[in-house]
Amino acid sequence: MIDSYSFLRPWLFCLDPERAHQMTFSSLDRAYQWGLLERLITKPASDPRTLCGITFANPVGLAAGLDKDGKHIDALAALGFGFLEIGTVTPKPQPGNPKPRMFRLPEANAIINRMGFNNDGVNACVARVRRSRYWQNGGVLGLNIGKNASTPIEDAASDYVLAMKAVYEIATYITVNISSPNTQNLRDLHGEEMLRALLGSLHLAREELSNRFGVRKPLFLKIAPDLQQADINLIADLLLEFGIDAIIATNTTVSRTAVATLEHGNEAGGLSGAPVRKASTEVIKTLKTRLGDALPIIGVGGILSGQDAQEKVSAGASLVQLYSGLIFKGPELVSECARALRS
Repeated sequence: MIDSYSFLRPWLFCLDPERAHQMTFSSLDRAYQWGLLERLITKPASDPRTLCGITFANPVGLAAGLDKDGKHIDALAALGFGFLEIGTVTPKPQPGNPKPRMFRLPEANAIINRMGFNNDGVNACVARVRRSRYWQNGGVLGLNIGKNASTPIEDAASDYVLAMKAVYEIATYITVNISSPNTQNLRDLHGEEMLRALLGSLHLAREELSNRFGVRKPLFLKIAPDLQQADINLIADLLLEFGIDAIIATNTTVSRTAVATLEHGNEAGGLSGAPVRKASTEVIKTLKTRLGDALPIIGVGGILSGQDAQEKVSAGASLVQLYSGLIFKGPELVSECARALRS
């Protein structure tokens, strides 16, 4: 596994975070196209896990948010992930929130973002997925879907259904993102009445799509870490009622307890990285207690080491996903976590 990231990180951290993100992916794409990644990166050993009828090459995946539009699928796959999740994508293109909208907190190994589902729209993403070698070769690719900012929260279900219909044919699984704090009122969908209506609409749409395409695609739900135990239990019960296949715990937090005294610590948006690790793990524990083995849990939030990945699995997760940890630790984190979780 390459370790050049430790030399590149100080230079990248001198740049605006969003610009550094773009430059990193531009370089990663070139390295992939020139065949360098295959020579420089040792992929994790095969460690397949089967969940929801899907066989994952290893239990370490890419979380949604890093590649919102599916522009870098093949380069990311070359880093050794067992699966990739792309998005969040919305039915219509949208620019997201005004810049600046991403902030590093290196003292806390954390990031605050208020991107606001900036993406080119679901149809553009689907076209990119179809062109990727990873998808053409049968790689496990999840599509994370959300609603447009201009759509009233009362009509959110219509956006999710539109997005699901657009990605259904090409997605290995579909994740319903109700947990971003950066789209106004989106987290209201955690409430019983709105969540019941949303899951009901998605259930009916999936039945129609299953009949049309002759395959039932797994449907996952991604939730927030800022929930009370009673709310988590209610969500777990609704997932079982509507036949949702798995739950992803968790997205970013709106809490600032761990970073309030740091530069940028009180910027609006979702906080990810090390400060969300404990809250995410506690949500996983609560879900596992409520669900038992009835529904698999995918753990994400604050994984910056193999030990952190083990913590998620010990709490009840079957798979893990990485995002902010890659920013602070680099691509070698994938293999480190895979080694720690090797069965």
